[in-house]
Amino acid sequence: MHAATLASHLPAEAPPRELRRALARAEARRKWRAFALTLPLLLFLLLTLLVPIVALLQRAVENPEVANALPRTVRALDGWNRQDVPAPQAYAAIAADLGQLPDSADAGALARRLNTEIAGARSLVMSAYRALPIAGTPEEIKARLLGIDPRWGEAPYWQAIAKNGSRWTPDYLLASVDLRRDASGSVERMPPDQRAFGGILLRTFEISAVVTFFCLLLAYPLAWWLSTLPARKANVLMILVLVPFWTSILVRVAAWIVLLQSEGLVNRGLMGIGLIDHPLALLFNRTGVIISMVHILLPFMILPLYSVMKSVPPTYVRAAVSLGSPPLAAFFRVYVPQTYPGIGAGALLVFILAIGYYVTPALLGGADDQMLSYYIARYTNVEINWGMACALGALLLAATLVLYAVYRRVGKADLSLG
Repeated sequence: MHAATLASHLPAEAPPRELRRALARAEARRKWRAFALTLPLLLFLLLTLLVPIVALLQRAVENPEVANALPRTVRALDGWNRQDVPAPQAYAAIAADLGQLPDSADAGALARRLNTEIAGARSLVMSAYRALPIAGTPEEIKARLLGIDPRWGEAPYWQAIAKNGSRWTPDYLLASVDLRRDASGSVERMPPDQRAFGGILLRTFEISAVVTFFCLLLAYPLAWWLSTLPARKANVLMILVLVPFWTSILVRVAAWIVLLQSEGLVNRGLMGIGLIDHPLALLFNRTGVIISMVHILLPFMILPLYSVMKSVPPTYVRAAVSLGSPPLAAFFRVYVPQTYPGIGAGALLVFILAIGYYVTPALLGGADDQMLSYYIARYTNVEINWGMACALGALLLAATLVLYAVYRRVGKADLSLG
Protein backbone atom coordinates (compact mmCIF):
# COMPACT_ATOMS: atom_id res chain seq x y z
CA MET A 1 0.00 0.00 0.00
CA HIS A 2 1.42 3.38 -0.98
CA ALA A 3 2.07 5.98 1.69
CA ALA A 4 -0.36 8.48 0.11
CA THR A 5 -3.19 5.92 0.00
CA LEU A 6 -2.51 4.85 3.57
CA ALA A 7 -2.47 8.43 4.79
CA SER A 8 -5.82 9.14 3.09
CA HIS A 9 -7.48 6.35 5.09
CA LEU A 10 -6.28 7.70 8.44
CA PRO A 11 -8.19 10.32 10.38
CA ALA A 12 -6.97 13.83 9.90
CA GLU A 13 -6.16 14.10 13.56
CA ALA A 14 -4.08 10.88 13.60
CA PRO A 15 -0.84 11.60 15.41
CA PRO A 16 2.42 11.32 13.45
CA ARG A 17 3.55 8.34 15.58
CA GLU A 18 0.57 6.21 14.50
CA LEU A 19 1.14 7.22 10.92
CA ARG A 20 4.77 6.15 11.10
CA ARG A 21 3.76 2.80 12.63
CA ALA A 22 1.21 2.19 9.90
CA LEU A 23 3.77 3.03 7.23
CA ALA A 24 6.30 0.72 8.88
CA ARG A 25 3.79 -2.16 8.96
CA ALA A 26 2.92 -1.60 5.30
CA GLU A 27 6.61 -1.56 4.36
CA ALA A 28 7.23 -4.76 6.35
CA ARG A 29 4.33 -6.51 4.58
CA ARG A 30 5.73 -5.38 1.22
CA LYS A 31 9.17 -6.78 2.07
CA TRP A 32 7.73 -10.09 3.26
CA ARG A 33 5.72 -10.45 0.07
CA ALA A 34 8.85 -9.79 -1.98
CA PHE A 35 10.79 -12.32 0.10
CA ALA A 36 8.04 -14.92 -0.36
CA LEU A 37 8.26 -14.49 -4.13
CA THR A 38 12.03 -15.05 -4.12
CA LEU A 39 11.92 -17.94 -1.61
CA PRO A 40 11.52 -20.71 -4.25
CA LEU A 41 14.58 -19.38 -6.11
CA LEU A 42 16.58 -19.21 -2.88
CA LEU A 43 15.64 -22.80 -2.02
CA PHE A 44 16.57 -23.92 -5.53
CA LEU A 45 20.00 -22.26 -5.28
CA LEU A 46 20.51 -23.74 -1.81
CA LEU A 47 19.76 -27.29 -2.94
CA THR A 48 21.52 -27.19 -6.31
CA LEU A 49 24.49 -24.92 -5.60
CA LEU A 50 25.35 -24.37 -1.96
CA VAL A 51 24.68 -27.89 -0.67
CA PRO A 52 26.85 -29.57 -3.38
CA ILE A 53 29.64 -27.08 -2.76
CA VAL A 54 29.58 -27.73 0.98
CA ALA A 55 29.55 -31.48 0.34
CA LEU A 56 32.50 -31.11 -2.04
CA LEU A 57 34.53 -29.14 0.49
CA GLN A 58 33.67 -31.63 3.23
CA ARG A 59 34.69 -34.63 1.16
CA ALA A 60 37.99 -32.93 0.29
CA VAL A 61 39.04 -33.13 3.96
CA GLU A 62 37.11 -36.25 4.99
CA ASN A 63 39.15 -39.38 5.71
CA PRO A 64 36.82 -42.06 7.10
CA GLU A 65 38.25 -45.28 5.64
CA VAL A 66 41.06 -45.99 8.12
CA ALA A 67 39.25 -44.55 11.15
CA ASN A 68 36.14 -46.65 10.47
CA ALA A 69 37.90 -49.88 9.53
CA LEU A 70 40.82 -49.90 12.00
CA PRO A 71 39.72 -48.19 15.25
CA ARG A 72 41.66 -50.58 17.54
CA THR A 73 44.78 -50.29 15.40
CA VAL A 74 44.66 -46.49 15.49
CA ARG A 75 44.42 -46.57 19.31
CA ALA A 76 47.26 -49.11 19.49
CA LEU A 77 49.47 -46.85 17.36
CA ASP A 78 48.74 -43.79 19.51
CA GLY A 79 52.06 -42.76 21.04
CA TRP A 80 54.12 -44.85 18.62
CA ASN A 81 57.36 -43.11 17.60
CA ARG A 82 56.68 -43.87 13.89
CA GLN A 83 60.25 -44.98 13.38
CA ASP A 84 60.54 -48.59 14.57
CA VAL A 85 58.13 -51.45 13.98
CA PRO A 86 55.17 -51.11 16.39
CA ALA A 87 54.57 -53.39 19.35
CA PRO A 88 52.87 -56.81 18.92
CA GLN A 89 49.66 -55.31 20.31
CA ALA A 90 49.29 -53.32 17.06
CA TYR A 91 49.43 -56.60 15.08
CA ALA A 92 46.75 -58.09 17.28
CA ALA A 93 44.64 -54.96 16.89
CA ILE A 94 44.79 -54.95 13.10
CA ALA A 95 43.91 -58.66 12.96
CA ALA A 96 40.88 -57.98 15.19
CA ASP A 97 39.84 -54.95 13.10
CA LEU A 98 40.07 -56.84 9.83
CA GLY A 99 38.05 -59.66 11.33
CA GLN A 100 35.27 -57.22 12.28
CA LEU A 101 34.82 -55.82 8.74
CA PRO A 102 31.35 -56.66 7.38
CA ASP A 103 32.53 -57.80 3.95
CA SER A 104 35.35 -57.63 1.42
CA ALA A 105 34.09 -54.31 0.01
CA ASP A 106 35.07 -52.55 3.25
CA ALA A 107 38.49 -54.22 3.13
CA GLY A 108 38.85 -53.10 -0.48
CA ALA A 109 38.01 -49.49 0.41
CA LEU A 110 40.61 -49.58 3.21
CA ALA A 111 43.20 -51.13 0.90
CA ARG A 112 42.60 -48.52 -1.83
CA ARG A 113 42.93 -45.66 0.66
CA LEU A 114 46.22 -46.95 2.07
CA ASN A 115 47.49 -47.69 -1.43
CA THR A 116 47.21 -43.98 -2.28
CA GLU A 117 49.69 -43.36 0.54
CA ILE A 118 52.16 -46.13 -0.18
CA ALA A 119 52.37 -48.49 -3.13
CA GLY A 120 51.72 -52.13 -2.30
CA ALA A 121 49.37 -51.50 0.61
CA ARG A 122 46.43 -52.91 -1.33
CA SER A 123 47.93 -56.38 -1.72
CA LEU A 124 49.26 -56.26 1.85
CA VAL A 125 45.84 -55.60 3.39
CA MET A 126 43.92 -57.98 1.12
CA SER A 127 46.35 -60.87 1.72
CA ALA A 128 45.86 -60.48 5.48
CA TYR A 129 42.09 -60.23 5.04
CA ARG A 130 41.95 -63.42 3.00
CA ALA A 131 43.98 -65.25 5.67
CA LEU A 132 41.43 -64.54 8.43
CA PRO A 133 40.75 -65.65 11.09
CA ILE A 134 44.09 -64.95 12.75
CA ALA A 135 44.03 -65.73 16.48
CA GLY A 136 46.49 -66.24 19.32
CA THR A 137 48.67 -64.06 21.50
CA PRO A 138 49.93 -60.72 20.10
CA GLU A 139 53.33 -62.31 19.46
CA GLU A 140 51.75 -65.25 17.63
CA ILE A 141 49.58 -62.94 15.53
CA LYS A 142 52.63 -60.84 14.64
CA ALA A 143 54.52 -63.95 13.53
CA ARG A 144 51.52 -65.11 11.49
CA LEU A 145 51.18 -61.76 9.69
CA LEU A 146 54.90 -61.64 8.96
CA GLY A 147 54.61 -65.15 7.56
CA ILE A 148 51.77 -64.06 5.28
CA ASP A 149 53.71 -61.03 4.02
CA PRO A 150 57.12 -59.89 5.34
CA ARG A 151 56.19 -56.27 4.57
CA TRP A 152 54.22 -56.19 7.83
CA GLY A 153 57.62 -55.76 9.41
CA GLU A 154 58.31 -52.51 7.51
CA ALA A 155 57.55 -49.24 9.27
CA PRO A 156 56.27 -47.22 6.23
CA TYR A 157 53.08 -49.30 5.99
CA TRP A 158 52.32 -48.71 9.67
CA GLN A 159 53.15 -45.03 9.22
CA ALA A 160 50.47 -44.81 6.52
CA ILE A 161 47.91 -46.29 8.94
CA ALA A 162 48.92 -43.98 11.79
CA LYS A 163 48.93 -40.87 9.60
CA ASN A 164 45.41 -41.55 8.34
CA GLY A 165 43.88 -42.52 11.66
CA SER A 166 42.01 -39.22 11.95
CA ARG A 167 38.59 -38.77 10.33
CA TRP A 168 39.73 -35.46 8.84
CA THR A 169 42.88 -34.88 6.85
CA PRO A 170 44.53 -32.07 4.88
CA ASP A 171 46.35 -34.59 2.69
CA TYR A 172 44.09 -34.28 -0.34
CA LEU A 173 44.24 -30.49 -0.36
CA LEU A 174 48.01 -30.57 0.16
CA ALA A 175 48.45 -33.06 -2.69
CA SER A 176 46.44 -30.80 -5.02
CA VAL A 177 49.20 -28.16 -4.64
CA ASP A 178 52.10 -30.66 -4.67
CA LEU A 179 52.59 -30.78 -0.91
CA ARG A 180 52.39 -33.67 1.54
CA ARG A 181 52.86 -34.64 5.17
CA ASP A 182 55.89 -36.71 6.12
CA ALA A 183 55.87 -39.58 8.63
CA SER A 184 55.98 -37.13 11.55
CA GLY A 185 53.13 -35.00 10.19
CA SER A 186 55.21 -32.03 8.99
CA VAL A 187 54.27 -30.44 5.66
CA GLU A 188 56.86 -30.69 2.90
CA ARG A 189 57.04 -30.42 -0.89
CA MET A 190 56.66 -33.58 -2.89
CA PRO A 191 59.72 -35.00 -4.68
CA PRO A 192 60.26 -33.45 -8.12
CA ASP A 193 59.17 -36.61 -9.94
CA GLN A 194 55.82 -36.56 -8.07
CA ARG A 195 54.91 -32.90 -8.57
CA ALA A 196 52.12 -32.89 -11.11
CA PHE A 197 49.21 -30.70 -10.17
CA GLY A 198 51.11 -27.42 -10.03
CA GLY A 199 52.05 -27.83 -13.69
CA ILE A 200 48.54 -28.98 -14.59
CA LEU A 201 47.03 -25.92 -12.92
CA LEU A 202 49.44 -23.63 -14.77
CA ARG A 203 48.59 -25.41 -18.02
CA THR A 204 44.88 -24.92 -17.31
CA PHE A 205 45.41 -21.19 -16.75
CA GLU A 206 47.63 -20.93 -19.83
CA ILE A 207 45.10 -22.56 -22.17
CA SER A 208 42.25 -20.53 -20.65
CA ALA A 209 44.21 -17.28 -21.05
CA VAL A 210 45.01 -18.03 -24.71
CA VAL A 211 41.37 -18.90 -25.43
CA THR A 212 40.23 -15.70 -23.70
CA PHE A 213 42.68 -13.61 -25.72
CA PHE A 214 41.55 -15.01 -29.07
CA CYS A 215 37.89 -14.71 -28.09
CA LEU A 216 38.45 -11.03 -27.30
CA LEU A 217 40.42 -10.53 -30.51
CA LEU A 218 37.59 -11.96 -32.61
CA ALA A 219 34.63 -10.71 -30.59
CA TYR A 220 35.59 -7.04 -30.22
CA PRO A 221 35.39 -6.00 -33.90
CA LEU A 222 32.31 -8.18 -34.45
CA ALA A 223 30.50 -6.71 -31.45
CA TRP A 224 31.47 -3.18 -32.54
CA TRP A 225 30.14 -3.83 -36.05
CA LEU A 226 26.88 -5.21 -34.68
CA SER A 227 26.47 -2.19 -32.41
CA THR A 228 26.72 0.16 -35.41
CA LEU A 229 24.00 -1.61 -37.43
CA PRO A 230 20.29 -0.75 -37.33
CA ALA A 231 18.32 -2.71 -34.75
CA ARG A 232 16.60 -4.97 -37.31
CA LYS A 233 19.84 -6.08 -38.98
CA ALA A 234 21.65 -6.41 -35.66
CA ASN A 235 18.92 -8.69 -34.27
CA VAL A 236 19.06 -10.95 -37.32
CA LEU A 237 22.85 -11.26 -37.12
CA MET A 238 22.70 -11.77 -33.35
CA ILE A 239 20.66 -14.92 -34.01
CA LEU A 240 23.63 -16.28 -35.94
CA VAL A 241 25.84 -15.51 -32.95
CA LEU A 242 23.48 -17.42 -30.67
CA VAL A 243 23.19 -20.48 -32.92
CA PRO A 244 26.04 -22.32 -31.09
CA PHE A 245 23.97 -22.14 -27.88
CA TRP A 246 21.38 -24.39 -29.54
CA THR A 247 23.89 -27.09 -30.44
CA SER A 248 25.39 -29.63 -28.04
CA ILE A 249 29.05 -29.13 -27.14
CA LEU A 250 29.69 -32.78 -28.00
CA VAL A 251 28.23 -32.25 -31.48
CA ARG A 252 30.37 -29.17 -32.05
CA VAL A 253 33.51 -30.99 -30.91
CA ALA A 254 32.71 -33.90 -33.21
CA ALA A 255 32.27 -31.41 -36.07
CA TRP A 256 35.70 -29.93 -35.37
CA ILE A 257 37.21 -33.43 -35.42
CA VAL A 258 35.84 -33.85 -38.94
CA LEU A 259 37.02 -30.39 -40.02
CA LEU A 260 40.53 -30.55 -38.54
CA GLN A 261 41.58 -34.06 -39.51
CA SER A 262 44.29 -34.59 -42.11
CA GLU A 263 41.76 -35.00 -44.92
CA GLY A 264 39.34 -32.53 -43.40
CA LEU A 265 37.93 -29.37 -44.90
CA VAL A 266 40.47 -27.03 -43.26
CA ASN A 267 43.56 -28.86 -44.51
CA ARG A 268 42.06 -29.46 -47.96
CA GLY A 269 41.13 -25.80 -48.25
CA LEU A 270 44.61 -24.59 -47.23
CA MET A 271 46.24 -27.00 -49.65
CA GLY A 272 43.79 -26.01 -52.38
CA ILE A 273 44.78 -22.35 -52.22
CA GLY A 274 48.48 -23.24 -52.04
CA LEU A 275 49.26 -22.07 -48.50
CA ILE A 276 50.58 -25.49 -47.42
CA ASP A 277 52.04 -28.49 -49.24
CA HIS A 278 51.05 -31.20 -46.74
CA PRO A 279 48.32 -31.47 -44.08
CA LEU A 280 48.88 -29.68 -40.79
CA ALA A 281 48.62 -31.52 -37.47
CA LEU A 282 45.51 -29.87 -36.04
CA LEU A 283 44.07 -32.76 -34.03
CA PHE A 284 45.11 -34.23 -30.68
CA ASN A 285 47.27 -31.24 -29.83
CA ARG A 286 46.96 -27.78 -28.28
CA THR A 287 45.97 -26.14 -31.58
CA GLY A 288 42.80 -28.16 -31.99
CA VAL A 289 41.81 -27.60 -28.36
CA ILE A 290 42.18 -23.82 -28.65
CA ILE A 291 40.33 -23.61 -31.98
CA SER A 292 37.35 -25.56 -30.68
CA MET A 293 37.20 -23.76 -27.32
CA VAL A 294 37.35 -20.35 -29.00
CA HIS A 295 34.47 -21.33 -31.26
CA ILE A 296 32.38 -22.58 -28.34
CA LEU A 297 33.08 -19.66 -25.99
CA LEU A 298 33.02 -16.81 -28.52
CA PRO A 299 29.33 -15.90 -27.90
CA PHE A 300 30.06 -15.46 -24.20
CA MET A 301 32.50 -12.70 -25.15
CA ILE A 302 30.33 -11.08 -27.82
CA LEU A 303 27.22 -10.62 -25.70
CA PRO A 304 28.77 -8.54 -22.84
CA LEU A 305 30.72 -6.45 -25.34
CA TYR A 306 27.66 -5.81 -27.49
CA SER A 307 25.50 -4.79 -24.52
CA VAL A 308 28.10 -2.24 -23.39
CA MET A 309 28.85 -0.93 -26.89
CA LYS A 310 25.16 -0.27 -27.56
CA SER A 311 25.16 2.15 -24.62
CA VAL A 312 28.17 4.16 -25.87
CA PRO A 313 26.99 7.24 -27.85
CA PRO A 314 28.68 7.36 -31.28
CA THR A 315 28.80 11.15 -31.05
CA TYR A 316 31.78 10.92 -28.68
CA VAL A 317 34.14 9.61 -31.36
CA ARG A 318 32.76 12.06 -33.94
CA ALA A 319 33.31 14.92 -31.48
CA ALA A 320 36.92 13.84 -30.92
CA VAL A 321 37.54 13.66 -34.67
CA SER A 322 35.95 17.08 -35.19
CA LEU A 323 38.33 18.49 -32.59
CA GLY A 324 41.34 17.30 -34.59
CA SER A 325 42.02 13.79 -33.32
CA PRO A 326 42.90 11.13 -35.93
CA PRO A 327 40.05 8.58 -36.29
CA LEU A 328 42.16 5.66 -35.06
CA ALA A 329 43.43 7.60 -32.06
CA ALA A 330 39.90 8.77 -31.26
CA PHE A 331 38.67 5.18 -31.37
CA PHE A 332 41.33 3.85 -28.98
CA ARG A 333 41.41 6.87 -26.64
CA VAL A 334 37.70 7.73 -26.51
CA TYR A 335 35.67 4.67 -27.50
CA VAL A 336 37.69 1.71 -26.20
CA PRO A 337 37.98 2.97 -22.56
CA GLN A 338 34.18 3.15 -22.38
CA THR A 339 33.95 -0.55 -23.27
CA TYR A 340 36.27 -1.70 -20.46
CA PRO A 341 33.32 -3.03 -18.38
CA GLY A 342 32.28 -5.24 -21.30
CA ILE A 343 35.85 -6.41 -21.85
CA GLY A 344 36.25 -7.26 -18.17
CA ALA A 345 32.91 -9.06 -17.90
CA GLY A 346 33.44 -11.02 -21.12
CA ALA A 347 37.03 -11.96 -20.31
CA LEU A 348 36.09 -13.08 -16.80
CA LEU A 349 33.15 -15.13 -18.06
CA VAL A 350 35.16 -16.84 -20.80
CA PHE A 351 38.16 -17.51 -18.56
CA ILE A 352 36.07 -19.01 -15.75
CA LEU A 353 34.20 -21.23 -18.20
CA ALA A 354 37.45 -22.27 -19.90
CA ILE A 355 39.25 -23.42 -16.75
CA GLY A 356 36.49 -25.93 -16.12
CA TYR A 357 36.44 -27.48 -19.60
CA TYR A 358 36.70 -31.26 -19.84
CA VAL A 359 35.07 -32.68 -23.00
CA THR A 360 36.91 -30.53 -25.55
CA PRO A 361 40.49 -31.18 -24.33
CA ALA A 362 39.68 -34.84 -23.71
CA LEU A 363 38.53 -35.40 -27.31
CA LEU A 364 40.74 -32.97 -29.24
CA GLY A 365 43.87 -32.74 -27.08
CA GLY A 366 46.85 -34.96 -26.42
CA ALA A 367 48.30 -36.16 -23.15
CA ASP A 368 50.00 -32.81 -22.53
CA ASP A 369 46.86 -30.77 -23.26
CA GLN A 370 44.54 -32.10 -20.55
CA MET A 371 43.25 -29.56 -18.05
CA LEU A 372 42.44 -29.94 -14.38
CA SER A 373 38.88 -31.11 -15.01
CA TYR A 374 40.21 -34.19 -16.82
CA TYR A 375 41.99 -35.33 -13.66
CA ILE A 376 38.92 -34.63 -11.54
CA ALA A 377 36.96 -36.97 -13.81
CA ARG A 378 39.76 -39.52 -13.71
CA TYR A 379 39.90 -39.62 -9.91
CA THR A 380 36.10 -39.88 -9.83
CA ASN A 381 35.54 -42.58 -12.47
CA VAL A 382 38.83 -44.50 -12.73
CA GLU A 383 40.80 -44.15 -9.51
CA ILE A 384 37.64 -44.01 -7.33
CA ASN A 385 39.41 -41.47 -5.12
CA TRP A 386 36.63 -39.05 -4.22
CA GLY A 387 38.76 -37.16 -1.74
CA MET A 388 41.35 -36.23 -4.36
CA ALA A 389 38.67 -35.41 -6.92
CA CYS A 390 36.92 -33.09 -4.46
CA ALA A 391 40.22 -31.46 -3.48
CA LEU A 392 40.96 -30.64 -7.13
CA GLY A 393 37.39 -29.36 -7.48
CA ALA A 394 37.92 -27.16 -4.43
CA LEU A 395 41.12 -25.85 -6.05
CA LEU A 396 39.16 -24.88 -9.17
CA LEU A 397 36.48 -23.26 -7.02
CA ALA A 398 39.10 -21.26 -5.11
CA ALA A 399 40.70 -20.12 -8.39
CA THR A 400 37.29 -18.99 -9.67
CA LEU A 401 36.53 -17.04 -6.50
CA VAL A 402 39.96 -15.38 -6.57
CA LEU A 403 39.47 -14.33 -10.18
CA TYR A 404 36.05 -12.91 -9.41
CA ALA A 405 37.43 -11.01 -6.39
CA VAL A 406 40.23 -9.56 -8.52
CA TYR A 407 37.72 -8.52 -11.17
CA ARG A 408 35.52 -6.82 -8.57
CA ARG A 409 38.49 -5.01 -7.10
CA VAL A 410 39.78 -3.86 -10.50
CA GLY A 411 36.26 -2.84 -11.53
CA LYS A 412 35.83 -0.72 -8.42
CA ALA A 413 39.23 0.88 -8.97
CA ASP A 414 38.26 1.78 -12.56
CA LEU A 415 34.98 3.31 -11.39
CA SER A 416 36.72 5.38 -8.73
CA LEU A 417 39.25 6.64 -11.27
CA GLY A 418 36.46 7.41 -13.70
